[in-house]
Amino acid sequence: MVHDHTEGVTVPTVAPIRLVCLDLAVTTIGDIALIERAFAEAIATQGIVPGTGAYARAMVHVHRSRGRSTIDVFRGIFPANEAQAQAANLTFERSCEGTIERAGLAPPPGTTEVLDKLRGSGIRICLITGLSRTTLSRVLGTLGWVDKVDLAVCPEDAGRGRPWPDMILHSVLRLGIDDVRHVAVVGETESDMIAGRRAGAGITAGILTGAHSKERLISGGASHILPAITTLPDLILTTDAQPAVGTH
Repeated sequence: MVHDHTEGVTVPTVAPIRLVCLDLAVTTIGDIALIERAFAEAIATQGIVPGTGAYARAMVHVHRSRGRSTIDVFRGIFPANEAQAQAANLTFERSCEGTIERAGLAPPPGTTEVLDKLRGSGIRICLITGLSRTTLSRVLGTLGWVDKVDLAVCPEDAGRGRPWPDMILHSVLRLGIDDVRHVAVVGETESDMIAGRRAGAGITAGILTGAHSKERLISGGASHILPAITTLPDLILTTDAQPAVGTH
């Protein structure tokens, strides 16, 4: 359900959406615990262990930085030591891949149907992530989604991760979208919303099932707030959808 927050104001009709850029983690995988465990294991190898103030501060930074590329998150934790940041990032990637190999992955209920419905309506789908290309490929293979999306982009492909718009603009160029206003950016972090706004996307939709609150999504520039990914087709396939955010 989408709620209009523009009272007494006439707002322009949103341009028809031709491309949806979806955040991979949580929005389509739905496993916050997997990501948080990997971050905890990674910083522990660098001497930051549970029960310490340094650990608590690091995990606060991880939460606030969700949506950014993982190496940028570790550079924020170890600002004066690139070697430590790189070592932690390598551990993070290995932890994620090991967990995926042992336990597999399952997207949130209805997610696969959302992808099928959007693509069946002629809309292109690009998955965007802060993970490495290797881990991204592992995720797609495990989910069996290689043929369910048109493109999957990581920071290695585009130059910079979120909150910069590079990955979104890379997908626009790769998929031949004529106008950034025909793009919808969908994610669960403030960084997703900032990147979508900077890219000039016609819709920046924040989903409430992930890391950041409605208030943070709105502060990042969300034009729409959705309770779950299953409500996305109702927004994208409605030609007269108006810019709105949740008010309750």
